[in-house]
Amino acid sequence: MNTNKPTIKSTKTHRNHSKGSDFFITNEARIDLADGTSFKGVVPDWQTDSYGGEVVFNTGMTGYVESLTDPSYAGQILMFTYPLIGNYGVRLQSAESDKIQVSGVIVGEAAMHWSHSGSDRSLLDWLKSQNIPILMGVDTRLLTKYLRIKGTMTGVIGIKPSKPADMRLEKKMVSITKPIIYNKKFHKKVILVDCGSKDNILQTLLKMPLQVKRVPHNYDYSKEIYDGVLLSNGPGDPTDYHGTIKNTQRALKVGKPIFGICLGSQIMGLAAGAKTYKLKFGHRGHNQPCLETDTNRGYITSQNHGYAIDEKSLPKDWVVSFNNLNDRSVEGIKHKTKPFFSVQFHPEACPGPTDTEWLFERFYKLL
Repeated sequence: MNTNKPTIKSTKTHRNHSKGSDFFITNEARIDLADGTSFKGVVPDWQTDSYGGEVVFNTGMTGYVESLTDPSYAGQILMFTYPLIGNYGVRLQSAESDKIQVSGVIVGEAAMHWSHSGSDRSLLDWLKSQNIPILMGVDTRLLTKYLRIKGTMTGVIGIKPSKPADMRLEKKMVSITKPIIYNKKFHKKVILVDCGSKDNILQTLLKMPLQVKRVPHNYDYSKEIYDGVLLSNGPGDPTDYHGTIKNTQRALKVGKPIFGICLGSQIMGLAAGAKTYKLKFGHRGHNQPCLETDTNRGYITSQNHGYAIDEKSLPKDWVVSFNNLNDRSVEGIKHKTKPFFSVQFHPEACPGPTDTEWLFERFYKLL
């Protein structure tokens, strides 16, 4: 491939029959990457603007509704490596937040017909309703291999050429604006620090006899009575969460159980004194293998993150509890003597396997 010129995938305006037998018109478009490389495809005719974001890829074969509504994807253009997306439609009850969080979608083929008894609408209708762009007909295998070699970078979806290198992406932080309390009847109280929490984290906690106080990412809970803290997932660079890190440092001094998930794991690491770094292309999908260091047992996990904890920077009273079996990066840490632990993957799944949901039970038993 000549990286100085666009890679052509489609050169014509396409007409596809929708389920209602009317014509679904698409126009030529492209994704321009920050290094000057372009990949061509087509977009629906209603999509006429340019849309920017960090271009990342997800290796999952299903779960596109959950992925598109995962707040950790805020500000990113999500490419699915699986060749056909949208074939079972959209079941709104599967959403992990109240809206689509991604800045754009890239697929090899978007299903014009969908079939599932529990779904409410088509993927394309759903994206259109929230003005989320989709680029179709892209050689996603080629683009994935390119990002694996060059690394994640900014891109712009549009009909006309763009210069994403000149674009400044807004830092995305997704959180509630004021505290919400659930299950007031229970005495044991957990603080859920919402940095962009997936809904299933909350739902998994609510399966237990716990009162859950969900708070904004920078909320100071240090003067409140609680039994434990859960640090949620979320988008962006963990070092930008200054208030969350300071609050976590206070909580570590208190000594009550703390459980971190994804971004929450990075926040815990930073609060403990470790450092984080950006992965070349991240881990996104629900087929990521991890090894638990204590038991030497492997798990297939659901993941969505672009940063990791630097193992060498961990303080001497902390250890690595999980490693990624693909690149040996840190997938979990824990304190040697105190009830603090975190994982980089998503034990609450949605999408993905529930093999590590027992971590919530471990947290509950520590309270």
